[in-house]
Amino acid sequence: MGLLVLGIFLLLYGGLCLVVALAKFPAIWNISKIQMFIRFLGEIGTQLFIGVWGLIAFGFGIWLTFFL
Repeated sequence: MGLLVLGIFLLLYGGLCLVVALAKFPAIWNISKIQMFIRFLGEIGTQLFIGVWGLIAFGFGIWLTFFL
């Protein structure tokens, strides 16, 4: 039961990361933590970082939810 809940959470988190990386909502994109990432990684690097992180979380969420 616990792994199922974690899997569902990772699916939601991964989906949210992908939406944020692709849509770049101003309310989220102007947060100081995201601005720090933009300063170090650049605009495209930050999008890639958040997008890849979202894909990894989404993949683990699928694995935990459907294959365990």
